[in-house]
Amino acid sequence: MVSIGVDYYPEHWDRELWRSDAEMMKKTGVRTVRMGEFAWSVLEPEEDRFDFEWLDEAVKIFAGAGIDIILGTPTNCPPRWLYEKYPETVMTDRSGSRIALGIRGHRCYSSPKLRERAAVIITKLCERYKDEPRVIGWQIDNELEASTCCCDICKGRFREHLKKKFTDIGELNDRWGMNVWSGSFSSFDTVEPPMGSCTPGWHNPSLTLEWQRFNKWLAADFSDFQADLIRSICKDTVITTNTWFCEYPPDFGELFEKLDVVSYDNYPPSALPQDKDELYSHAFHLDLMRGIKRKSFWIMEQLGGAMGCWFAPSSCPKPGMIKGYALQAVAHGADKVIFFRWRSAAKGAEMFWYGLLDQSNIPSRRFYEFQELTKEINSLALPDSGEIKADTAILYSSDAESALYLQKQSDGYHYYSMLKAFHDGVTALGKDCDIVSVDADLSDYKIIIAPALFICSEQIKQKLRELVKNGASLIITNRSFVKNMDNTCPMQALPCGMDDVTGCQVSEFEPLGYNSVQVELDGSTFAADKWADVLKLCGAETLAVYGERWYKGESAVTVNRFGKGLCFYVGAVGKRDFCKTLIRKVCDMSGLPYTDNVPQNVEITRRCYGERTLTFVFNNNENPVSFDFEGRTLNLEAFECKMI
Repeated sequence: MVSIGVDYYPEHWDRELWRSDAEMMKKTGVRTVRMGEFAWSVLEPEEDRFDFEWLDEAVKIFAGAGIDIILGTPTNCPPRWLYEKYPETVMTDRSGSRIALGIRGHRCYSSPKLRERAAVIITKLCERYKDEPRVIGWQIDNELEASTCCCDICKGRFREHLKKKFTDIGELNDRWGMNVWSGSFSSFDTVEPPMGSCTPGWHNPSLTLEWQRFNKWLAADFSDFQADLIRSICKDTVITTNTWFCEYPPDFGELFEKLDVVSYDNYPPSALPQDKDELYSHAFHLDLMRGIKRKSFWIMEQLGGAMGCWFAPSSCPKPGMIKGYALQAVAHGADKVIFFRWRSAAKGAEMFWYGLLDQSNIPSRRFYEFQELTKEINSLALPDSGEIKADTAILYSSDAESALYLQKQSDGYHYYSMLKAFHDGVTALGKDCDIVSVDADLSDYKIIIAPALFICSEQIKQKLRELVKNGASLIITNRSFVKNMDNTCPMQALPCGMDDVTGCQVSEFEPLGYNSVQVELDGSTFAADKWADVLKLCGAETLAVYGERWYKGESAVTVNRFGKGLCFYVGAVGKRDFCKTLIRKVCDMSGLPYTDNVPQNVEITRRCYGERTLTFVFNNNENPVSFDFEGRTLNLEAFECKMI
């Protein structure tokens, strides 16, 4: 059943609080707690000296209150004694030095000693709680990143990875173009990851991308090692790990491939931007999380208060945000929404990352709003795994994200911004939208959007070609098909072998950065920035033209009929109104429905629970809105989410 929970850290609080907290949670309607993910030093204060008595008591108390428990494997924060005794377990930075111990996340995924000691603590935890019926699942580690440890062990594993991928070092040098700047390697044993103080852009781009791919795989491998161990002991449990959009994100598909459910740490903004074109909704993040496995997911950390740690605290969540943002997550596929955290920390680095209760322990407005949420969700008794049936998909590529991060194309041009812009254009018309991997089965979708598919294999190109031929509408944007899977540029005109589908080629382009250019579409003029492809027609029709600069009057957006379908090429990077107008045009030409009077930042999502369909209408604004929807007038307060 869909449920609301909290993150709880019994090791941080006096024991007399545990029972009263559990009783208060039960009374409030909390159904799940997560605990233990940072508790290694308390569970094993010295090597092979264990103390589980405190966790036994905490599990007994919360289980006795009828609250389900998700236990974390504590590998994100190994104890200091482990680092001091086995310094090889500490991550090595790009300078070749071990990183200084600070807050958390210092471990090397490859370290045999770390894995040995991790296996000991995880085995003891699993064996101790495998028969506790209220322990319903395990969270592996915490927010695994594609960390770039440059220790000798990681280097060695990287070289072994390359030996499996290439027949010999000559093939690597040739495919990567290592003769540029005289960078050719004499053997696999001389290959070094991109190290030093210079930015990644100074290194060979094929090397930097392959190193990033390797580190993404390493994060997944570290997770899989733990999952296999847990499954060997706890036969019928649910295993997950929590993720977020960090600087070096994992490959989400790879990370969760062998896990049971996707979990995400969801911190929507508590202060909304003043710029109406800035995209702040976490609907995009939530749809991407649902798309990883194409099924419902969990929120392992949900905004509960002002956020502050290595930065000054953000503004406090406004009235309606606690409840509205949680219902937004449920609307987009969350089956559990677990708030960070029950009570704000009194010690340590996260004292000012506030929870539902402040350190005073006195319930406030945020807590009472949380209480309203739990009451409403529990009264609905929604089953798990409600479906969202979308006719539109946006394609996500981990390789494209990394390559565009490592080699910037234009000031302000970001991969996620491109995806978000089109996602906003779809949802602004009241449509549901999936965000799925480029490798996913796309046969059920009527509209497929491929923003900034910077790196693309020939197999994916052929799949897209066949989908259009069979009747789909495909949207391709600037900076698509620029590179092959080696992160090198084919000697072809863009869009590199897809011009039969697009019906156009890129004759010239301009990296605009923060400068703007006018684009005329459907009788309206829009401002575009970041990038402009000037398109030469070879069968396509022009839908939009540039209104100024040296390419005034040239094609900016085109459409081409290919087989039974349509292919749209979008050369400009437009803002919100442009994307909404474009998606409306695509829907009209594709014969697909939409809702045209949705106020800005109002989101409509439909989730099907068997025969029952719930329509969630969420006002993601600071002000009330009113509009006609399906024959009724909807009045929504700030951040209110109504279920119809």
